[in-house]
Amino acid sequence: MEAGYAIFVDNEYGRNGISVLGDELAKRKSSIYYKIALPLRASPSCIADLLDKSKFMGRRVYVVHVSPDSGIDVFTIAYKLQMMTDGFVWLTADWLCTALDSSASAKIKSLEYLQGVVSFCPYIPQSHQNSTLMYNWSSKLNKYGLYAYDTVWAVAHAIDEYLNGSGKVTFSHSNTTRDMRGKIQLERLKIFDGGKMLLNKLLQVNFTGLTGTVRFNLERNRINTAYEIINIDREEIHTVGYWTHHSGFTNVPPKMSFESGHRNLIVDRNLGDVTWPGGKKEIPRGWVLSGNDKVLRVGVPNRASYIAFSTESKSTHKIEGYCIDVFKAALKYIPYAVPYKFVPVGDGLSNPNYDELVNMVAENIIDAAVGDIAIVTNRTKAVDFTQPYASTGLVVVAPIRISKSSTWVFLKPFTVQMWCVTLAFFILIGVVIWVLEHRVNSDFRGPPRQQLITMFLFSFSTLFKTQLENTSSVLGHMVMMVWLFLLMVITASYTASLTSILTVQQLSSPIKGIDSLIASNEPIGYQVGSFARNYLTDCLNVRISRLVPLGTPEAYSKALKLGPKNDGVAAIVDELPYVELFLSNITDFCISG
Repeated sequence: MEAGYAIFVDNEYGRNGISVLGDELAKRKSSIYYKIALPLRASPSCIADLLDKSKFMGRRVYVVHVSPDSGIDVFTIAYKLQMMTDGFVWLTADWLCTALDSSASAKIKSLEYLQGVVSFCPYIPQSHQNSTLMYNWSSKLNKYGLYAYDTVWAVAHAIDEYLNGSGKVTFSHSNTTRDMRGKIQLERLKIFDGGKMLLNKLLQVNFTGLTGTVRFNLERNRINTAYEIINIDREEIHTVGYWTHHSGFTNVPPKMSFESGHRNLIVDRNLGDVTWPGGKKEIPRGWVLSGNDKVLRVGVPNRASYIAFSTESKSTHKIEGYCIDVFKAALKYIPYAVPYKFVPVGDGLSNPNYDELVNMVAENIIDAAVGDIAIVTNRTKAVDFTQPYASTGLVVVAPIRISKSSTWVFLKPFTVQMWCVTLAFFILIGVVIWVLEHRVNSDFRGPPRQQLITMFLFSFSTLFKTQLENTSSVLGHMVMMVWLFLLMVITASYTASLTSILTVQQLSSPIKGIDSLIASNEPIGYQVGSFARNYLTDCLNVRISRLVPLGTPEAYSKALKLGPKNDGVAAIVDELPYVELFLSNITDFCISG
């Protein structure tokens, strides 16, 4: 994400500050959109020219890191260029506080042209010591004057500690007091021998000055540094909040002394309201569509088949289709206008090559592309895609055979072997029951013909629970229990299988999926312009001679009906959205595997 502009003075102070700002923004996955370097002692016309050019780039966030004098000129000229109005955001470093506090800033006659500016200032708590110094000082001191005052005292404390510790102030002469030309280098005439010890004493100072506690950490940075966030509203300067290393942003004045050394966490971190340029309280978006932005060139596949996705109408020459409707619906959620024009890609007589369409975006021939463009690896290396809004992936389409019910369908639940085994069981049970019962049961006695009929009809009648004979022997009861359980299993299996045959239409295809299709060594159809061709050849190692290009749904249907033996194809490999549209009106084919 690009943040905005950085205006800085072109010297070490300005360049180093903007470099650190860029590093911190990079940690937050952001960056400076454009850097505006002001030459030293830049003229008003130079500043006006640089600011005027930035107006047409669309961004409206400015970070100003300059010296107090040139900074005031920046805002004076920005005010004249109508850049201190609604929609702009102006942030400054602490130089603005110096300019506002210093009596030397005679340029500041009114705060009107600083309306809405947000700045950071060093936070210095009010104290009796501050008030006394300001009362006795002949001229007004700004915040950095107070820091300079404490700096002098810090050096004085360090020298005092040094003298009390060693009491020796000695200097040694340097052997390199002359340069290559023989001229004397005055800075090398004498060297203070106790420099390192004095530095250590300086880093160990700990006293309360005008700016708070003066103490340094191991990184030689001052401890308890705090900043005040100010906002200029009309002719007044008001405090928005505070910031410290310990508490972060907060609306509570920070404590400048941290005796425990622990972080001073503040629960309430809400900052005060900010008045932005133009006098509004709402947070500006920070950018607008620039006045010189060109109209976006949006490429659209001018399809010859499956025109429901995208195509150019031959009668009205309008770009239509499902993908176009999605694009226009998405634009309604953008809170600003996006000028664009559709650029048809293809002649409308055949489907365009989608890899070439993606390359047109990568080569900046068009700015974007909208359509039924599959997201595949080689394309993602060249361009960025939005989130998909339709199911994708390759599927296999093959012809199907419908098995219809016949008059003898009731025989299909069991195979011939199963029917023979079942009949043998019926005969066997009849014989076994007759052997066990005819001696003790009168129902199984009589003439030989009657006994033979009883023996064979008994087991069949148990299927319908209509047998007239009852078993009386213990062994007969046991055999009947086993037989009835077995009969129940056979009946249930037969009923379930017959029900499935009669109620479910059986579909079958010789192609069971992509693996069987590749192994069949038969012709495979694909859609012209689809990535399916490259996928089949590069990833699945299918010979190009097996691939048959097809351009329309009618060609799909014809090739599948002809079959591989009549100059047709065994199956078609295509993307799921096209296949679903193809099968919505045709029932002779199905997705296989």
